Amino acid sequence: MKLIDAFEKKGFVVTAEIHPTVDSGPTGLIDSLKLVRGRVDGFSIPEVEMEGVVGGSVHTCSLLKENRFEPIYQTTTRDKNRLQLQHDLISAHQAGVENLLVFTEDYRITGDSLQEMMFFHVDAGKLSSVLEHLREGATVDGKDLGSSAEFALGSGIESGWGKNVPELEMKEMEAMTRMGAGYFLTTPVFDVDKFAAFMRRVETFGVPVIAEVMILKTAGMGRFLNRHFKPGLVPDWIIRKLLRSPDKLKASIEIFADTVNALREVCQGIHVISMGGEEKLRHYFDAARLK
Repeated sequence: MKLIDAFEKKGFVVTAEIHPTVDSGPTGLIDSLKLVRGRVDGFSIPEVEMEGVVGGSVHTCSLLKENRFEPIYQTTTRDKNRLQLQHDLISAHQAGVENLLVFTEDYRITGDSLQEMMFFHVDAGKLSSVLEHLREGATVDGKDLGSSAEFALGSGIESGWGKNVPELEMKEMEAMTRMGAGYFLTTPVFDVDKFAAFMRRVETFGVPVIAEVMILKTAGMGRFLNRHFKPGLVPDWIIRKLLRSPDKLKASIEIFADTVNALREVCQGIHVISMGGEEKLRHYFDAARLK
């Protein structure tokens, strides 16, 4: 089932990110995911490169499909030309993938220069061109594919602005909406009140928004995110709770459950980043009443 259909059927959608398998024994991953079967509407598989070995994203998508899970092929556009992007999307389509999540890698815009604006528009145009040709059953250079390929499109957005969303961000969302984006996936949400202000600013697009919820297991993880990704991303109270709690797993689960329950009233779903440990997801889902 395409992910966009789940919004109409469920109201509150749950997706999760897993990493591609790079070994020949993926049964452990599948066994872990079976523990949450029926509770996750789609699993996204990003393109990951570790020590020069590119993880098999399309292979993992195919593996999920074979085991009756819904895969979401996740890719970026900035460092790919149209032929590279087309090749990857055709491979995903041939593996039975119907859901596509795209990041331009430029969506965290911090300035207003024409050059920065053009970065996004070039990438959006590239993506639109490839998708349009695939829907018509042809390559970008006019060759017949024999069949059409169409994806349920999702797009990554920066949600940390609160209500002060830059005009460039709004233009990007508008462009992706015109392109047919069926949902937006945000950057990690820890401050729900600030995120609610962002949602009020962008609700005019009429496109479902999924909030990324990252599972924090230790105070060190929170400090790392604040140091290397964005200062203040993880609120101090979360770090203090994880630091002081004698039972780190219990504290982690409580933080997750509280965040998810608050988000139910704010957006249309969540995207869980577990940072490994998929076998424990069911405990987090139980606490958040994700059935």
